[in-house]
Amino acid sequence: QVQLVESGGGLVQAGGSLRISCAVSGSSVRFNHMGWYRQAPGKQRELVASITGGGSRYYADSVKGRFIIGRDNDKNTVSMLMNSLKPEDTAVYYCNRRPTPWGIWGQGTQVAVSS
Repeated sequence: QVQLVESGGGLVQAGGSLRISCAVSGSSVRFNHMGWYRQAPGKQRELVASITGGGSRYYADSVKGRFIIGRDNDKNTVSMLMNSLKPEDTAVYYCNRRPTPWGIWGQGTQVAVSS
């Protein structure tokens, strides 16, 4: 079955950058529309960015121009470079398929942005 392992989060000051990654096993990122989701305390999980099998990218308005999603087909990973981070970007970040996520989620990676 599919396994998702997110990594790369941490604590950063506002305006800083982080790169997070997701290692996928059990399915190929090449043939799936993959997304990064985030969940802030007390809020619902939301889609932040996604990349189709053909390489088309989608970004939520809140991160457009600041985040860049990427994919490495050889390593079967999905990554996201997050620039100009804001305190409101603080959340646990998860990767999964979209529009219908797989039935399992990884542990996520915590991103905390201090003001």
